[in-house]
Amino acid sequence: MFKKILVANRGEIAVRIIRACKELGIATVQVYSQADADSLPVHLADESVCVGPGPGKDSYLNVPNIVSAALITGAEAIHPGYGFLSETASFAEVCEAAGIKFIGPPITAIEAMGDKATARETAKRAGVPTVPGSEGVVGSEAEALRVAAGIGYPVILKATAGGGGRGIRVVHTEDELIAALKVSQSEAAAAFGNADVYIEKYVTSMRHIEVQILADEHGNCIHLGERECSVQTVRHQKVVEEAPSATLSLEQRLTIGAAAVKAAKAVGYTNAGTVEFIWTPEGEFYFMEMNTRIQVEHPVTEAVTGIDLVQWQIRIAAGEALPLRQDQIQWNGHSIECRITAQDPQRGFAPGAGLLTSVRFPGGLGVRIDTQIYGGYLMPPFYDSNLAKVIVWGETRDEAITRMRRCLDEFVVEGIPTNISFLHRILADDRYRSNDISTAFLPQLMSEMDLTG
Repeated sequence: MFKKILVANRGEIAVRIIRACKELGIATVQVYSQADADSLPVHLADESVCVGPGPGKDSYLNVPNIVSAALITGAEAIHPGYGFLSETASFAEVCEAAGIKFIGPPITAIEAMGDKATARETAKRAGVPTVPGSEGVVGSEAEALRVAAGIGYPVILKATAGGGGRGIRVVHTEDELIAALKVSQSEAAAAFGNADVYIEKYVTSMRHIEVQILADEHGNCIHLGERECSVQTVRHQKVVEEAPSATLSLEQRLTIGAAAVKAAKAVGYTNAGTVEFIWTPEGEFYFMEMNTRIQVEHPVTEAVTGIDLVQWQIRIAAGEALPLRQDQIQWNGHSIECRITAQDPQRGFAPGAGLLTSVRFPGGLGVRIDTQIYGGYLMPPFYDSNLAKVIVWGETRDEAITRMRRCLDEFVVEGIPTNISFLHRILADDRYRSNDISTAFLPQLMSEMDLTG
């Protein structure tokens, strides 16, 4: 087992990693920007090293400074969390060259699944169902028009790199296609430094279902069931997640889980990863992409399986074999996660920053809070707007919903705007409560509330 790990991230995921390390008896090094000097991860870690100014490109994306911090502190491994450098193959290569273990999948797997067009073709060759679409990247406007006409509108344009809903556009008619293609390429280039885009048939009334996998370095690969991630904004940003999906039967769970394992094995995957699927009203599913890292919503899977995913990321990277076979995985109860963000729903979900004058967290049986905030915390303007994740567990979905509504009532953040009232509205909606949801649910609700974002 490692003696010391460097955490190459910030915020709540850095806190999560530090806690997992402490429980495994591993010392931690927290890198931080000048803007995060007084952050909770810095206070919790055994050591901390400043790696640059506030903007992420100068600090949390500063590979030379981060690797140097690991070397001078004697860290044997680096955990990248999610975002920033977590899915960057070149960073994993630098770690390897420096003799530092990258806590994540092999470089070849990151490359194969990091480019979403390549990932789609890899899954297709492995026998995993895929949505009809372009054969790889769309190379020209003429090719885009030809592919879209061949598969039929509506279609969806997707950036091959990155995530978070950027570089994605739904196109309903031929007249919209070229303008949307240019916007998608421009957005992808700005966000990821890669303007490549591919095209898929857009499935209406779909659900976004993702499957958590774990694979060790001894050839063992299992899935831990699915998460329901259909409650997302028009920009494809997830807001509320659940495990398991209330739509899938046990048989369907095992079927889609086996497909996820097949996709992971096709690229020699190890460590934790998530395979994302489109789920149709007819019960068919199609591979969408694979995220080669821990997910923001991983706690709901932990809640229903009792398996600590971050600890197992570390254990696998240290060479340990998975102790469980697929038939030993059991799912218990229902879990829901809400993302508390510093956003103002009444102003187009504009992000906020500043001093949190007062914070009060909910608690009680079946409640977990993953966060980096505290009363007196100064929210920097340089990063994402995430403040906290509220995760609840209940025997049933109804119980979990009731518990989450109670938690949102108790959660208080003063000093900056938050989306708590918006989350209240989602959980109170009859369509959500009856599981009558798809990726169209939240955009429709936002339209009814006269909200944009």
